[in-house]
Amino acid sequence: MPQQETVLVLDFGSQYNQLIARRVRENRVFSRIVPHDITAEEILRFAPKGLILSGGPASIYGPKAPKPNKEILGLGIPVLGICYGMQAMSHMLGGGVTRAKKREYGHAELLIDDPGDLFSGIDNKSICWMSHGDYVSKLPPGFRKLAHTSNTGFAAIADRSRGLFGVQFHPEVAHTPKGAEMISNFLFRICGCKGEWTAQSFIEDTVKSIRSFVGDGKVVCGLSGGVDSSVAAVLINKAIGKRLICIFINNGVLRKGEADRVIKTFKKHFHINLKYVNAEKRFLKKLKGVFDPEKKRKLIGHEFIRVFEEEAKKLGKISFLAQGTLYPDVIESKSAFGGPSATIKSHHNVGGLPQRMKLKLVEPLRELFKDEVRVVGKAMGLSDEITQRQPFPGPGLAIRVIGDITKERLDILREADAIVIEEIKAAGFYREVWQSFAVLLPIKTVGVMGDERTYENVIALRAVTSADGMTADWAKLPYDLLGKISNRIINEVRGVNRVVYDISSKPPSTIEWE
Repeated sequence: MPQQETVLVLDFGSQYNQLIARRVRENRVFSRIVPHDITAEEILRFAPKGLILSGGPASIYGPKAPKPNKEILGLGIPVLGICYGMQAMSHMLGGGVTRAKKREYGHAELLIDDPGDLFSGIDNKSICWMSHGDYVSKLPPGFRKLAHTSNTGFAAIADRSRGLFGVQFHPEVAHTPKGAEMISNFLFRICGCKGEWTAQSFIEDTVKSIRSFVGDGKVVCGLSGGVDSSVAAVLINKAIGKRLICIFINNGVLRKGEADRVIKTFKKHFHINLKYVNAEKRFLKKLKGVFDPEKKRKLIGHEFIRVFEEEAKKLGKISFLAQGTLYPDVIESKSAFGGPSATIKSHHNVGGLPQRMKLKLVEPLRELFKDEVRVVGKAMGLSDEITQRQPFPGPGLAIRVIGDITKERLDILREADAIVIEEIKAAGFYREVWQSFAVLLPIKTVGVMGDERTYENVIALRAVTSADGMTADWAKLPYDLLGKISNRIINEVRGVNRVVYDISSKPPSTIEWE
């Protein structure tokens, strides 16, 4: 269990669970999402500084409503119930919860009646975000009202003697402007947190943990050059040095200069024990004549596993496999109220290898969110080029060459894509957009170059804005930037005479074309 001060978020099915956990971590306090029915004994093993009961879509009086174990409310650990969490706490402690005649959703003016602790430093009139169909109609014994709105008599409540607090609104969302301050007040004024969880403390604790777990064993890692595997590799290398062997496989569908960059960064700069495998011809032979996008993905994934296994067997006795699994990967709501469960997503490059090779997993990043991984990477000396890299698909350029994949077509796309990235960065938009890249289309169009007719390839530009990749909108890039990218591609990339810009959002379109 973690030694650092921890706040547990009990999962009642809220869409904002991860956001609550992130808001806690923004205050340099470690947070962990746990099932709503966690026992008091299990909670005590974590020795948490506080508990947060999340929101959720259920009605507490429903026959299948998820309820926390009542014992956790009497442990002497401060509790903050949010929306459904407040209703569950009130219901279980003898209060009343009633279905509202009209569901309250959206902004509401919060009027603070008791400005102490939870609302310290916040104006008596504030804005909050409501999203509920039930409300607390009667306070449990020992509770008092802290705030109300025009529609909700008990918008915030507390039993200070037991450290129990509840808010009917959602302080974790941006729509509650002072919500971050309320969460901070709960952590520091009520729970007594110190806020000592930093990138450096994480690195130190994780290095110790890796050394203890691995012992004298060896760890093999499939290094892709992306953010997650890069940070994981540097972190494990810091812990066990040469007993980490990284395998970097050139599958032939990498971006321009990718292989050289990875070798230079990890072998020469970080002195990581790196084995480079050039399997370009092998992958391209497998991909020849394959047009279906899903077949491309599966073929690349299966071939990667075969190559990785072959190379790993040459290394002698290996007991551990490293993966760049992140916290969102291991949080899965099996049902509306199933709570989180540990899983390894199938999209990981080395999915299936632990079972096939009988290896134990080393996942040093499994309790971090993506932005936290970037901070940790930077703290260990990784460049912005790696830590701030945009998401790149596992199948690489294979799903950006629409149709048949050949080295010639890949080289055309590589050159065009390099220009897109170079110009997006030069214009200061690289970190403003979620992804920006080029796609080679399976058509040719007529053009004119130097008074001569051409019949050549079309490149599509794709740039999207997004918070998490689940939904996305096309980026409104300046016309002069789009014009410069188009001119450079047509003038510098032999075999292209037309550039188009994709202005589709997700949904209905996907970010990638395949």
